[in-house]
Amino acid sequence: MSRKLNFSAGPCAIPLEVLNEMQENFADYQGNGISLAEVSHRHKLYDDVHNEAISLMKELLKVPDNYSILFLGGGGTLAFTMIPMNFLGEGKTADYVNSGTWAKKAIDDAKKVGNVNVVFDGKDSAYSTLPAASSMKASDGSAYFHFTSNETIGGIQWKDWPEVGDTPVICDMSSDIMSRELPIDKFAMIYGGVQKNLGPAGAAFMIIRNDLLERSPDSLTAYLNYKTHAEKNAMYNTPPVFTIWGVKVFLEWVKRNGGVAGMEQLADKKSKLIYDVLDGDDFYKSPVDPAFRSTMNIVFRLPSEELEAQFVKEAAAEGMMFLKGHRSVGGCRASIYNGVPESAVFTLTDFMKDFSRKNG
Repeated sequence: MSRKLNFSAGPCAIPLEVLNEMQENFADYQGNGISLAEVSHRHKLYDDVHNEAISLMKELLKVPDNYSILFLGGGGTLAFTMIPMNFLGEGKTADYVNSGTWAKKAIDDAKKVGNVNVVFDGKDSAYSTLPAASSMKASDGSAYFHFTSNETIGGIQWKDWPEVGDTPVICDMSSDIMSRELPIDKFAMIYGGVQKNLGPAGAAFMIIRNDLLERSPDSLTAYLNYKTHAEKNAMYNTPPVFTIWGVKVFLEWVKRNGGVAGMEQLADKKSKLIYDVLDGDDFYKSPVDPAFRSTMNIVFRLPSEELEAQFVKEAAAEGMMFLKGHRSVGGCRASIYNGVPESAVFTLTDFMKDFSRKNG
């Protein structure tokens, strides 16, 4: 099989080593004569996988003992609703940063649950930049402060973390989790879909400080209550077994390849390769403030939409998939999550240089 190079914004590229291990164990899991996809989630076979995935998240991210780690269905999108339902509180207001498409989705859903105060809106800059983290303040009595660490569509990323006093900080890290070291204790909650940097699609991760869980109201139905899931180790109901197994195998790969520090070093190297091409050639333009360029999702424009379409078509013919920008902003986008090898980025940058020479 000739493997394509996956630059998709999600689901992510998964290392062949991870896929091969899952393939080898899919029908007959570790010689037990049964697939993990068909055993009870109460069986020891799955119980071990579930707890090992949680243990690896805790180890790799250095999560303190006063946090709960959950893997749940519904993705980050369900969390947009569950977070205000659990933590906003009646009559309270939560602060949100509007940094782009995904932040706005979180804001729109939260507004249907309670009061939202938008502390920054990047609309005037077409969501191409961010404020200084040190300038961020929580409003008086704010229930929590929510922001999105990396915008996959706009290609912008926070490089420093807002510090807002005693107000709980909640962050959507769907697209850059485990790509850099994190000061976990600065956050009351970190969450996101696993399908960017952690494994196959089908689940979301939640890292929640235990004192925040005490806010979850008993009036919530069971599945929508984070406290319910934390008390049951995220096995109140049947979890997304296949996806969590995939996350476990993926995290084992991360651990073998230097852990989070190794992923951060790789992310910096890969993104620099592409940004060096963008900055060294007038043919390509980056619409993002250089101070906030994403190391995960690199967006760029060519001189015309016709050339952009040609670029995507010719790249696909060379085995480089999913380089078209999001339909809402156009252009091109290369997503270089943890599972994208450095060799794939070399192939892309060589193609970019060649395409510029031929069409510039």
